[in-house]
Amino acid sequence: MEKKPERRINAVKLISGLLSPEDGDLLRWAAERMTSAFGDIERESPPYPFDCTDYYRDISPSLTRRFFTFAGLRHPFELAAWKKLAISIEAESARGRTCRSVNIDPGYIDGARLVLASTKDNAHRIYIRDDIYAEVTLCHRKSGWESFSYTFPDFASGRYDAFLDTARGDWRAEMRVLRENTAVIDHERKDCSL
Repeated sequence: MEKKPERRINAVKLISGLLSPEDGDLLRWAAERMTSAFGDIERESPPYPFDCTDYYRDISPSLTRRFFTFAGLRHPFELAAWKKLAISIEAESARGRTCRSVNIDPGYIDGARLVLASTKDNAHRIYIRDDIYAEVTLCHRKSGWESFSYTFPDFASGRYDAFLDTARGDWRAEMRVLRENTAVIDHERKDCSL
């Protein structure tokens, strides 16, 4: 009997980084806005000091980064829309200031990579649509998370690896269920067609 090729399922876990000052009210506001835009928060990382660059000093001289993952699996095609939503939340965070109060970096994680969206073009970024680019920031191999020459220093440092492993584990568990359910559906369709 000929083995049928496995059908590829392109589903990813939505993850978003949040750069902000340590301000409880601002963090709650940002989490509520991201929940409104992206759905229920599944996991929140601990705060990590953001001390590898002063690029975002216009937000605050002292920043932390947190990550949030969101319930369910998504299609990677949505990446540009997620970035557009993040940009609108950032603009809303200005609250009368001349610049935003938070920086939100949506992306996705799957078994092989962490992909982040950007509005900035560069040689290592691929244009998606609507002036949004995608970057494979880290890849996952048997040895763990690996960076590239262009990877942001804080990601390359490994400080986020444990949380990213947890998010990747959530993706794997959800994919296992999705594949099992898809196999059941395919099997039922085959039975109906006899």
